Amino acid sequence: MAETVLTNTGLDRFLELLDGRPEHRDPAFRRAAEVVLGLLALRGADRASGVPEPTPELVRRLLVEDLPAFVYVAPGELPGYRAVVGELAGRFDGGLRERIAAVVDESAGDFERAMADPGNLTWYRWYASLLRSVGADLGDADDVRRRIGALDGAPLPDGVLRADLMGRTALADTVLAEAVARAYVRDAEEPPAAGPLLTDHAVAAGVGRVAAALLDRWTAAGLADQLTGAYARFAPGPDDFPHLVLADALLDEHMDYYGDPSIPVPPPAAVEPAAGDAERDADALLAAVEELAEEEYEPYGGEAPHLLYALYQRGCAADSIARRAAEYEDWTVDPALEDVPVTVPEGVAGAYVTPPVPELVRLLGSAGLGEDDRARLEGPARELAAVADRLAATGLVLRSGDAFGLTPRGAATVRYLLRVRRVAAPTAAEAVAWPAAELVGAAAQWPQAPAARVLADWLHARGDAADAWAELLAALGSVHAHASEGGDVRALFGLLDTATAPPGALRGALRDPVVGAYALHALRARGEEADAVQVPTSARALHLLDRLPGKKGPLESRRAAFDAAAADWPGGSAALVRAMAEADRHGTERVLGPLGISLP
Repeated sequence: MAETVLTNTGLDRFLELLDGRPEHRDPAFRRAAEVVLGLLALRGADRASGVPEPTPELVRRLLVEDLPAFVYVAPGELPGYRAVVGELAGRFDGGLRERIAAVVDESAGDFERAMADPGNLTWYRWYASLLRSVGADLGDADDVRRRIGALDGAPLPDGVLRADLMGRTALADTVLAEAVARAYVRDAEEPPAAGPLLTDHAVAAGVGRVAAALLDRWTAAGLADQLTGAYARFAPGPDDFPHLVLADALLDEHMDYYGDPSIPVPPPAAVEPAAGDAERDADALLAAVEELAEEEYEPYGGEAPHLLYALYQRGCAADSIARRAAEYEDWTVDPALEDVPVTVPEGVAGAYVTPPVPELVRLLGSAGLGEDDRARLEGPARELAAVADRLAATGLVLRSGDAFGLTPRGAATVRYLLRVRRVAAPTAAEAVAWPAAELVGAAAQWPQAPAARVLADWLHARGDAADAWAELLAALGSVHAHASEGGDVRALFGLLDTATAPPGALRGALRDPVVGAYALHALRARGEEADAVQVPTSARALHLLDRLPGKKGPLESRRAAFDAAAADWPGGSAALVRAMAEADRHGTERVLGPLGISLP
């Protein structure tokens, strides 16, 4: 019981000072008082007056960090914790009541969200909630022991993984143990007049045992012993998740690609299989990755995490062994072909064979390749194929001929590993449910094939209606305004099947300052009339900018392309450069800067 562990918290004194109203005699209020006073004292609140003195900083920490980490609060009892804080602050002079009331009001929303957030669940808090749902008396260790066995196999909340609860529990255990240790040292160095918060006898059992006793009182009596004893399988710890090493490697890959875990990877195809035992599959994948790190699989064995992430980042479309090996060998590969999916042939087994020269030319986009080049690539391609074959032995990766990729189960496993490390990895159904602006912002950073698929799925899910098209086209313009690479956003227009778009939606986009000219050309390509006068100058300038060769080709031909565009622009090249820069300065500088053209 926490009362026998945390001494001199001032609980009895605090309850005596109250006015005896019925709500103050409620057991739930007393429990809230015990928890609040205990945590404030543990965090170093001054107890010279006999009760812990709250400060704005301690109160905010209590509400949005400590309570959501350590304490199970039954539905409907959250207001009692805020009430305790308010009553406690009222015991002090100097305007403390008003300052604390302001913090409680400001933190109310964050407090409720944090307490309800499944991401803050620990094993203790989760099982306490389950025990209460089956009628257990959370203050009775015997009742907890009798009922906990019935919770075997209880499903977790939607979107929550066992690894999430494990990680949150490990963090909470560490934070609480550190708080206990600091409190003991603090009182030992400067003994408080109110008496020590922790006795030598309590600490002699170990800081971990003190923390466990507190968690028992704050969640369910005897729960810590059950989750470390007879029912330890209910609350697996870090050693039960070896695959988190691979999850960390995939997180590193994602950060290299996108720099932010909240930027989503493209989802696999629309229909996904059941994940099965994702943890078991992740462990098998880790075993393969660790084996590939051995010397016999050099030079590409250490690239296994990168290969897995790169396959998923393609929307789980298959890749070419030869094309990937050529990239590793620093061969020139047409950037437009790097993410193009390859067909997976059926029934191709046996040793790897490098594709014939015409196929290599198609895969790499490099004319002039010959048999000598194919022979040079054969060794690296076979070594990379050996890596793919070892991964394929798990059943999570396929290799058929030159094609390799993730199996449906492999895609589910990699997605699980990404989600474990809080990388945004939506399903196809989740991505289709996004608002248009959110979808456009994500798709602008994806390879073209998965971006085109998800955009089409988004429209199909809305019946390809004119309103849906109008919403998506408007998003291309609004997201462009906030994107560092506006050209990537505008390029999404080219991935849309505008031949089947409702003509009214395209005509409605003519006035858009970003994609108006795109809509004009789409209508004309369909042989339909369109009023070019409606298209803003900025949209016409951006359309011309995006049609320039950019960094491809010799500077002379790139400059000639700009001069040809400027010749037909009212006011000539200076007016065109000004219009382009006003519409997208970053993109204009990137394209025109190498040509020696200065921006106004």
